[in-house]
Amino acid sequence: MALFQFQRPSAEEHRALMQQLGPLPIKGMAWANWVKILAWVVLGLIGLQLVRTAATVGSEVNPVVAGCLLVTFGALALVARYMAISETIVTEQGIKQTWITRREVRWDEIQFAKFIPMIASKRLICFTGRGRPVVFQAGTQALQIAFAQIAVTYRKR
Repeated sequence: MALFQFQRPSAEEHRALMQQLGPLPIKGMAWANWVKILAWVVLGLIGLQLVRTAATVGSEVNPVVAGCLLVTFGALALVARYMAISETIVTEQGIKQTWITRREVRWDEIQFAKFIPMIASKRLICFTGRGRPVVFQAGTQALQIAFAQIAVTYRKR
């Protein structure tokens, strides 16, 4: 017997949710524009500081440290790029988000969901019971409303 028991919404509740969500798919950017712009500004400031530091220190830098810093900067640039192009889609089959790794969950996999309205990111955390939860971001108001409705339907019972 599992420590926590979760009861999924009934078929009627799920149909009501689909009706409430309106015409599907609901598609939008995963991150708000101001968050994406801020990420690129911060990345630019980090890059500028790296260049300034490299110019003043010169050849005294350990090549391993310099390589690690460049790899880290590249990883930050990759994350900023995916933040800029990532989309979240709510369909009749489930929820998907384009990202570096696969982010997708079918409705029948969700045990419960929680909407977390943070300042920079409005998130829907979907708990599936098969490992780590799946986190989706909503950068548009339509997605944020959909996430709130999903969380109410797929709440802990």
